[in-house]
Amino acid sequence: MSAIAGMFHLNETPISIEHSSTLMKSYEKYPADDTQTWQNQNLFFYCLNQWITPESIGERLPRYDYEHKLAITSDAIIDNREELFERLQIRKQDRNKITDSELILLSYKKWGEESPKYLVGDFVFLIWDENMRKLFGARDFSGSRTFYYYSDFNRFAFSTTIEPLLQLPFIKKGLNDMWMAEFLAIPNMVEAVDMNLTPYSGIFQLPPCHSISIIMDGTISIKKYQQVVPTEELRLKSNEEYEEAFSSVFHNAVSQRLRTRGNSGSHLSGGLDSGAVASFAATALKKANKKLHTYSYIPSNDFVDWTSNFYAADETPYIKETVSFVGNIEDHYMSFDGKSPLTELDEMLEIMEMPYKFFENSFWLKGIFQEASNEGIKVMLNGARGNHSISWGSWNLTMNYYANLLKKLRWIRLNQELGKYCINYQTGKSVMLPLIAKKAFPMLVQDNQINNLDQYDAPLLINTNLSRRTNVFEKIQQYGMDLSGKVVSGNKLNDFRRNHFELPYSWNKTGVVTTKISLRYGVWDRDPTNDLNVVRFCLSLPEDQFVKGGMDRAFIRRTTKKSLPDKIRLNMKIRGLQGADTIHRMMPHWNSFISELKELTNDSRVTELLNIDTVKQALTRMGEKPRLEHVFNDDFKLLSRSLIVYRFIKKF
Repeated sequence: MSAIAGMFHLNETPISIEHSSTLMKSYEKYPADDTQTWQNQNLFFYCLNQWITPESIGERLPRYDYEHKLAITSDAIIDNREELFERLQIRKQDRNKITDSELILLSYKKWGEESPKYLVGDFVFLIWDENMRKLFGARDFSGSRTFYYYSDFNRFAFSTTIEPLLQLPFIKKGLNDMWMAEFLAIPNMVEAVDMNLTPYSGIFQLPPCHSISIIMDGTISIKKYQQVVPTEELRLKSNEEYEEAFSSVFHNAVSQRLRTRGNSGSHLSGGLDSGAVASFAATALKKANKKLHTYSYIPSNDFVDWTSNFYAADETPYIKETVSFVGNIEDHYMSFDGKSPLTELDEMLEIMEMPYKFFENSFWLKGIFQEASNEGIKVMLNGARGNHSISWGSWNLTMNYYANLLKKLRWIRLNQELGKYCINYQTGKSVMLPLIAKKAFPMLVQDNQINNLDQYDAPLLINTNLSRRTNVFEKIQQYGMDLSGKVVSGNKLNDFRRNHFELPYSWNKTGVVTTKISLRYGVWDRDPTNDLNVVRFCLSLPEDQFVKGGMDRAFIRRTTKKSLPDKIRLNMKIRGLQGADTIHRMMPHWNSFISELKELTNDSRVTELLNIDTVKQALTRMGEKPRLEHVFNDDFKLLSRSLIVYRFIKKF
């Protein structure tokens, strides 16, 4: 597990030793417990093994099944092992010896190309079916592991990372203008809407929740293998039954992700999602006489918090509250003094192999994995998908729910819920009712969806000629996104959430980041809030479960009443704000930051990509001595992304 690569010659000519060696050489920089290969005349499989789970120790991977004439290489941890053991009728005495790659192969034997929909976990795999004379593979539903490939009339080459493919002599390194146009045109954290593309021309990726099939005539078939969103709403008799059902599903998801031969860690902030993950994990580990190691990013020691009372730039008091309440936690607080997103930019580009948009959080995310690796952590939990699964129920959803009560003339219910809301948030009904009325009767409110560039007044980072040549804005809209980066879903927030789980571009960034950082440090990043069963359970809940009692995110607040302290569980006034000290950290290098940005405005390699006038205007507004709060404005975001693109382009 942890990285795979290989080649397939469609014309049945032998794979050269030079080409297979080139693929493997690029992986020498990564830590490995073992590396193995499998080859026949025209097919080569490689796997760099980082032994994460007990079953993976000494695993033979790639492996070849002589009886069924199937070969597999995989980068996978399968979580629903017990369910698969039952479905596949595997004897109990054999179950502890079966590896995850064997389970994938057994699933393929039984269900063929339908097999990915039976797997729960983080996975990419490729199987050579000698009898059918084809390759078949798949990427898990949220793209937790990456899969890149190149193909022409005679060859198919694949890899977990991009660099090995670029080293092959028959692949020409070039910039994919369409990917870059999407990256520059989309203002939010989504890199691109077309999940087949990468920044490199000729190199593609398999989208999340898709399978791939390659047959000997060169035909490549890519298809989505399942729908994530359930079709039926869950109906139980009481709130308590919903809470108990969730606790069971979530406990399984967390426990399954603690299956490791090393120590277990978890990201921990002062919020609900990471707190819930850490609490369930610490409880599960206690039964096995193990401790959970938590890692928390905190601002540098000399940072003076400039944020309002609504925010907490330093979440240490809230984190300690969770640690004390939960117990069985060894907590670590990481300030990374002397480091900033700027000092780590080149290394992050090397890891990512492409431009990225999480500039403010990049240095501490990498730093936590590095520290965890040094301390023997093999699995690092997080709650990154929680906002769309376990803690769904934002202010907008709450207002929508109240608006529906108003439209249905359910006055008593609305009065009860709104009364509780006003107490919780210390506001009045006279303030809230006009807002609810606007939600209830949207025809009276101007539509704020932006589908025309004339309506969009935020600064555009993309060069006008590039946008025209690629028709990028038209393409973005064809993929269900408006020009401000919002997924088009009408006025129904549940539709927005469903789109989030069905549109693969919502997921891709997380998988790319976690695959490449985990590979670099030998620590597997795992998210129980992104478990397929957890996601489907939360999507099946009635809407009112998320807004009961005058609270936003009501369901997770109720279900963690025994797992989290009330200071965290019922906190509706203070929000953690990571990255508030970014400019403070960059100040020792601020002049070089500005100088390099001025330099790029005269470099022809990027002037064809970036809107240079916009960059210059942002430089003027930012000034030589910026204020610390500029970290969250459009100008700083635009300048930091411009610099990332510039450094990336210079490597070509």
